Amino acid sequence: MGDSTRERLLRAAGPIFASKGFRDATVREICDRAEVNLASVNYHFGDKERLYVEVLKYAHSQRMNLAASRSRQPSSSPVEDLRRFVHDFVFRALAMEDDSWESQILLREFLKPSTACRELVQENIRPHFEALMRILSRLLPEDVPPEKRHKIGFSIIGQCVYYRVGHMVVEVLISPEEKATHFSAEQVADHIVQFSLAAIAGAAHVETFESISG
Repeated sequence: MGDSTRERLLRAAGPIFASKGFRDATVREICDRAEVNLASVNYHFGDKERLYVEVLKYAHSQRMNLAASRSRQPSSSPVEDLRRFVHDFVFRALAMEDDSWESQILLREFLKPSTACRELVQENIRPHFEALMRILSRLLPEDVPPEKRHKIGFSIIGQCVYYRVGHMVVEVLISPEEKATHFSAEQVADHIVQFSLAAIAGAAHVETFESISG
């Protein structure tokens, strides 16, 4: 019974936090929507702030479940591992509806981070970034320093995120016909992989890499 109550609180609190923000959402409204006792938030989460943190982590996990990779184990090919990573990322970014509460609350938090964002990044997002770093460690020369690897990783993630947060810009800059024909999730992911691999190949030439990255 306790687990089901906790789940109901998360599902009820998510849309309320997403639409009103942490400050304006009330525990009473959340409990009323979840149809649970007012004391349930304190019992299961301790306080409203802890509930908000858990809702963020729940929203992120729901997004991650949209595109479970075919294999969580590294393949024999780092190129294939990068392709899977990017394809999963782009699919999640483009598959989530704009008006879903999960999308709204995560976008709100990333654009205007609260103290809860640090825990979300440390516990939910860092493992995926570290997985990307492991892929890059197999693709890049050993003498490429960590800070350069991190920049390459952020560049790959930035490309994936752009098609989510900048989708309205894309729709203005290109025709509907071009978007429908050439900008499916699969096509976008393939382009990001090819573009990133070309940049990674350039990192093998230290002088060229240094002159480009500064």
